[in-house]
Amino acid sequence: MKKAGLIICLLLLIGCKSKTISRDTEDLKIKKVISSEISSAQQQKAYDLGKRVLETCNTSKFKPFNETEVTQSVMENTTEERLTKTCQKFRQYYGSFIDLKLDGVYKTKQETIYRYHALYTKKVANKELRVFVNEDNLVSAIKSMDWDEKFESQITD
Repeated sequence: MKKAGLIICLLLLIGCKSKTISRDTEDLKIKKVISSEISSAQQQKAYDLGKRVLETCNTSKFKPFNETEVTQSVMENTTEERLTKTCQKFRQYYGSFIDLKLDGVYKTKQETIYRYHALYTKKVANKELRVFVNEDNLVSAIKSMDWDEKFESQITD
């Protein structure tokens, strides 16, 4: 009986052997760029759309995105219901939204990432907003998270 259990454990270990997956790491590299290297129109677009989302918490009115501003997935995921739910938490914990302060611009092979420090009325608020702009100059993601002084190179959760 003990031998059978040992054999089964060995077979499981052999069967669960991890595989090596090769991927192009060039696509994942993130480098910081000087904001003057990026078009001012794209910078303004990222700022305006990020601010529009966070100002929804102050005004309770959201002007929906269109296909010339964001990708289809962002349009589908940024609904008034979802924003309302998020805004309730943000207003309770952080107060009213004031403005976005650009902290840095980062580039990958396919996207430009704008990293903003989100400013709120309460002192405890220490939030960050990342706006991802793809090669077609469309916002492909908007992500809010807790502020960290160093930029993490994580693109996705």
